[in-house]
Amino acid sequence: MKRPDRRERPTPMTHTERVAEIKGRFGFTERQAGFLVTVMLHAGVCLARQYCAFARIKYGEPMRTFFQMLEARRFVTPQTCAHGRARLFHVHYKPLYAAIGEPDNRFRRPMTLARAIERLMVLDAVLADPSLTWLATEREKVAHFTGDGVPRHHLPALTFRSADDETVRYFPDKQPIGVGRDGLTYVFLYLVTSRTPMDFRLFLERHAELLRSLPAWTIRLLVPRHLTGAAGLHREAFVEQLTTPLPAEVVDEMRWYFHACRDGGIDLDERYYRAQTAFAGPRFRALYRRWLMDGERVLDAAMSGVLVDVFARRVGVLESVVLPHPYLHLLSLAGTA
Repeated sequence: MKRPDRRERPTPMTHTERVAEIKGRFGFTERQAGFLVTVMLHAGVCLARQYCAFARIKYGEPMRTFFQMLEARRFVTPQTCAHGRARLFHVHYKPLYAAIGEPDNRFRRPMTLARAIERLMVLDAVLADPSLTWLATEREKVAHFTGDGVPRHHLPALTFRSADDETVRYFPDKQPIGVGRDGLTYVFLYLVTSRTPMDFRLFLERHAELLRSLPAWTIRLLVPRHLTGAAGLHREAFVEQLTTPLPAEVVDEMRWYFHACRDGGIDLDERYYRAQTAFAGPRFRALYRRWLMDGERVLDAAMSGVLVDVFARRVGVLESVVLPHPYLHLLSLAGTA
């Protein structure tokens, strides 16, 4: 039995409604409330410099007063670097999250330092592009795209099954999606966390059907300074995974091989070993993992040339952005955020 997803109800609050709630309930200014909403939805953690960037103010007394107030009211927990150069603030106060319709948001919970630093990187990317409306939660992403006519089965998802239950989680990568002012262009953020792009291949596979449904999109790779050498490998993975359709005869053989791998009980003959060699590459490993989740439509989509045309017309774009700020110095923080 498929379990109803209670997170689809009620209709998500708008950004304006969330800011108004934080202002009204807790007495913050417009820009203070706007910053807290952005942090809670996209990261749960922040640095003082990020408030300065959001508010367009210099590092000084207004910034210090704001964070002193947050600490005094126990809305945040600070962590200080061993060398004292930076403080990381974890926004965890449940009534704040409840006010924006997210009382159980995962960012309230303690997170590892490595995860906190990743969320700071994503927050920097969101703050760097205020021209976009950023979709943060699963509910608002599902509501936005299905409201625009995208079939639900085209949305990226992971299905978790047990003997008598099935739960679908949409947009499991939990990366922000920016919507342009025209309502027709989209920016999908992807934070590079590894030199090898297998996780990125899976991200692309999960999003492929949604990308085919949109008029224009950009996948924006966020590349930390210490991983700049990985950008080329991720671009190669993008070209291979999305813009290189497979011939029908290759897909037929791949379908046979995937069934053989999953079901077993087949003779390990010459055909099997030949297919094992042919489909040993990372593209096929990513396809196999998604096929196990979503079935035959994954292989049918691998033959589609839609995204080849989209990429050729430059309405589907991959871009790399090297993050301008250092983060590794934060690894000297004690404990977790």
